[in-house]
Amino acid sequence: MSPLSVYLPVMLDCKGRCCAVVGGGAVAERKVNSLLAASADVTVISPEVTQGLRQLVMEGRIRWISREYAAGDLAGAFLVYAATSSPDVNGAVIDEAERMGALANAAGGSKPGSFISPSVLRRGRLVIAVSTSGAGPALAAEICDRLEEEYGPEYEEYLEWMYRMRSSIKRQVTRPETRQRLLMKAAKLEVLDDIRKGTFEPWDTEQIKQWIANNQEES
Repeated sequence: MSPLSVYLPVMLDCKGRCCAVVGGGAVAERKVNSLLAASADVTVISPEVTQGLRQLVMEGRIRWISREYAAGDLAGAFLVYAATSSPDVNGAVIDEAERMGALANAAGGSKPGSFISPSVLRRGRLVIAVSTSGAGPALAAEICDRLEEEYGPEYEEYLEWMYRMRSSIKRQVTRPETRQRLLMKAAKLEVLDDIRKGTFEPWDTEQIKQWIANNQEES
């Protein structure tokens, strides 16, 4: 039995960071879309790319180096995906990325890189990542599918409301213990249930301010 690889779960801030995807097929397109969702600065290196990637190039959302990968292509990259159909090329990409100190992941080959990609469920600010540590990616995807039923689209609106509440509480309240009590009290409001029922009316800035003032006094 091979030893268990224990991975450290993290949420990477890729906004504006240079990220490279080597490969131009369907797997590469999925990696590119995940990077764009994280507001990364994306470069694709491949002689050919999918129609979806071509569209992103035409829209100016990614850069495309239209040739085979060559040593030195990854200079300045923060994160690299090796997503070609060649294990040898993927291995060379991983080797260069690791020499540079860049985070790297390979879609295939004997060198998986420094991280693996989990299955991800997104509901606005809510991000749920599921991994089987490489044992069964299909199972991770199945678990994500199940979670979609429990964590529906209502969480997107709910978390936007919670974000506005938290931001306002941080601005208006100076005492940490009072902030914490207000955040806990806000979390107990039946906002999520009201969103699910379709009866929730979004709070404007003045309503949030007034709720904080009223409940701060009670604290």
